[in-house]
Amino acid sequence: MDVEPIDDTDSEQLKMLSRVGGIVLGRRTYEMFSSYWPTVDPADEPVAEWINSLPKHVISNTLDSAPWGDVTPAIIEKGDPAETVARLRSEVEGDLIVWGSLQLTDALFREGLVDVLRLRVVPSLIGEGRGPTPADIGHTVIRQVASHAGPGWVTIEYQVTNRDDGVTSGA
Repeated sequence: MDVEPIDDTDSEQLKMLSRVGGIVLGRRTYEMFSSYWPTVDPADEPVAEWINSLPKHVISNTLDSAPWGDVTPAIIEKGDPAETVARLRSEVEGDLIVWGSLQLTDALFREGLVDVLRLRVVPSLIGEGRGPTPADIGHTVIRQVASHAGPGWVTIEYQVTNRDDGVTSGA
């Protein structure tokens, strides 16, 4: 597949990453990311520099180590995913971002720990899959707060509101 690299027209993605203090990944997404991002030239993919330099936390009860190419390895976070992310929210300076990791995000949605849902639409069909939220979260109010478009992609950001009390989720 021939895909256009992210270029300087994707300045919103880079601006968002400048506010991030840590990346949280589930085990499967970690395995995909760690086999790709450490080898990417930042001249081709400007986000690679951010992804490779930010602290990474892998939620896994099965991994014992999480190497990341030639840079600092990811930190293994064992235990309950929601409790771990709640702890990280208080420890990490800056935003936490979860990429992919659908089982992890399911748990975070169920516990009201998702503040922003950022969907990036790219022109690629994989033939199967599922939505970005668990089927059992019920009615949850989201409000579009931003959108950005580039050559072949659209990013839409939504603020997530706790379905029980109408306030933004999380701490």
